[in-house]
Amino acid sequence: MLTSTPNKKDIESAHERILSFIHQTPVLTSELLNQKVGCELHFKCENFQKVGAFKYRGATNAVLQLSAEELKQGVATHSSGNHGQALAKAAKIANSKAYIVMPNNAPKVKIEAVKGYGAEVIFCEPTLEARETTLQKVIDQAGAVFIHPYNNYDVIAGQATCAKELINQADGLQIILAPVGGGGLLSGTLLSAHYFAPNIEVWAGEPENVNDALLSLKRGEIVEAPITPTIADGLKTSLGDKTFPIIQEHIYGILTVTEEEIVNAMKLIWQYLKIIVEPSCVVPLAAIIKNPVLFHDKKVGVILTGGNVDLEKLPF
Repeated sequence: MLTSTPNKKDIESAHERILSFIHQTPVLTSELLNQKVGCELHFKCENFQKVGAFKYRGATNAVLQLSAEELKQGVATHSSGNHGQALAKAAKIANSKAYIVMPNNAPKVKIEAVKGYGAEVIFCEPTLEARETTLQKVIDQAGAVFIHPYNNYDVIAGQATCAKELINQADGLQIILAPVGGGGLLSGTLLSAHYFAPNIEVWAGEPENVNDALLSLKRGEIVEAPITPTIADGLKTSLGDKTFPIIQEHIYGILTVTEEEIVNAMKLIWQYLKIIVEPSCVVPLAAIIKNPVLFHDKKVGVILTGGNVDLEKLPF
């Protein structure tokens, strides 16, 4: 298992390791949407990934690094949904048991999916403290290996494979945008851009209601995510001590958007690309629309992180 920031070879090795287990997801474009926003957009569709989200890359890479003895004990994590689903499926392919601690207000569709992959779901109150204390009890009782949703170098290396693919699929990208919650995808994206296409600028999108990554960047230290509600439920987490230094070193900037702007961007993706995406993953598009001068006439890659939507609770 990796004990320091993944290097170029670590990301290449992670890609080789997980390649037979993941989908190399497509990149979609829309001329009409390009005209509307004033730049050339290339959407990396991780909503088509197994378990419906990019998280499967990192979870699979981390699980495939475990020893037979560790796999026998099982794996555990806390997650509002997508990482939980990803770890549950990754554990299943490795014939290991998964224990997923989920907040009791997690989307029903995500809870059912985690159970569907054969994992044991343990509910807790929707606070980081409750997640961590409940998880610790599970680890103490079962002896399971904790696979952190984002603050884990093997997870980061796995998530980095998404941008690595995008760079190869959409030649000549000038900018890549990813959403930021805990920073696993963003730090992986930054590393892939750094190693495989150093001329690409990487920006992040974040909800105004949980703008802790932006505040962390400004203050030079990790600021805890506020408990403010946001429809982008996948981004309600604080940065980690492994993800934050990578973001600090390589990020061009973090752009924040309102809840209304997120809803509008979600509608545009559904309307122009004809695909289902969840609120968290359209935050970068909302940021592009809000800051047209930054992206005008540029060739821009956007990572659509997932499509696990509760169809009974659509925000529009």
